[in-house]
Amino acid sequence: MGAEGQRGGQWADVTPDAARRLVTAAVEAFAERGYHATTTRDIAGRAGMSPAALYIHYKTKEELLYRISSVGHRLALDILRRARDSGGSPADRLSEAVRSFVRWHAEHHTTARVVQYELGALGEEHYAEVVALRRDTDAAVRSIVEDGVASGDFATADVPGTTLAVLSLCIDVARWFNAEGKRTPDEVGELYADLALRMVGYAKK
Repeated sequence: MGAEGQRGGQWADVTPDAARRLVTAAVEAFAERGYHATTTRDIAGRAGMSPAALYIHYKTKEELLYRISSVGHRLALDILRRARDSGGSPADRLSEAVRSFVRWHAEHHTTARVVQYELGALGEEHYAEVVALRRDTDAAVRSIVEDGVASGDFATADVPGTTLAVLSLCIDVARWFNAEGKRTPDEVGELYADLALRMVGYAKK
C-alpha cells in the first residue's frame, strides 16, 4: 500500500479496521485503474481480504466510492469553512483557504483524484448528496470573495466565475502533483494563494 494509504489519517473515522483497509485499497485501485475498470476482487486483493469479506462491509463497489467521495468532500469543505470563518481581512482568509485547500489536494493527491474525478460513477442519490457538498464548497469561497469585493479589497466583476476559476485551479493539483517533484505541498499552496489573490484583483495597500 502506498505512502498516502499508510498515512490514512483522513479515514480515521471509518471503522472497523477491515472497512478502513478496504477504503484505502479502493482509493489506490480507483486512482490507478479508474472506477469502471476496477473490480471488487482487485480491491479485496489489495486489502489482503477475500471478495466475500468485502461484502460484509460494503454492499457494492459504488457504496465504497460513495464513502470515499463523501468523506473527502466533507474534509475539503471543513478546510474552506475554517478559513472563511477565521479572523483577518478577506485577502488573509482567501489566502488561507487556497493554501490549505491546495495543500490537502497535494498531500492526499491519490485520494483527491478519486474524490474529484470519479464523481460521475456515483448512483443518483449519492451523486445528489455529493453535489450538494460541492455547492457548499463553492459557497464558502464565494462568500470570502464577496466580502473582498464589498470592502473594496478585491476588484472582480464576476464573483461566481472567479470563484469557480479559483476552485478549479486548486482541484487540478490532485491531477498533476508528484510527491517526488520539485515543489512540496506547502510550496504549491503558497504559490496558488498568491495566484488566487491576483485572480480576484487584490492590490496590496
